[in-house]
Amino acid sequence: MRLFACAVGLVMAMTLAQSVPAEDLQQRLAAASVKRGQMLFMVCKACHDLEPGQQPPKAGPALNGIFGRKAGTEPGFKYTDAMVRSGIVWTPETMDTFLKQPGALVPGTGMAFPGLPGDADRASLIAYLMSVTAAH
Repeated sequence: MRLFACAVGLVMAMTLAQSVPAEDLQQRLAAASVKRGQMLFMVCKACHDLEPGQQPPKAGPALNGIFGRKAGTEPGFKYTDAMVRSGIVWTPETMDTFLKQPGALVPGTGMAFPGLPGDADRASLIAYLMSVTAAH
């Protein structure tokens, strides 16, 4: 019985932790290091450009104007059906969830990146992306 109570408590704690991600993310973004995010982007840079039309094109879509855009809609890039059907609109919150474990948010995504588990690192990467990807 004690084990059951511990398991129930753990599930409740996990549920509560997941119910405040927007506030938590805002706090993490406020403390984020854009410079660290720029360094972390070096991994992303293998597949993503920050501006469209780079040659040769990379394996992933360009990220300019990503925030506020519906997933799977960047012209000139062939997305998986899973990404197109995901219905995601890229916000700092959806980006945080995706970067934590892409395949969990969009099963069938073509993104080979396994995820970035560190909350502070994800916030720094998102802060960097927000600073350099404003729509032109």
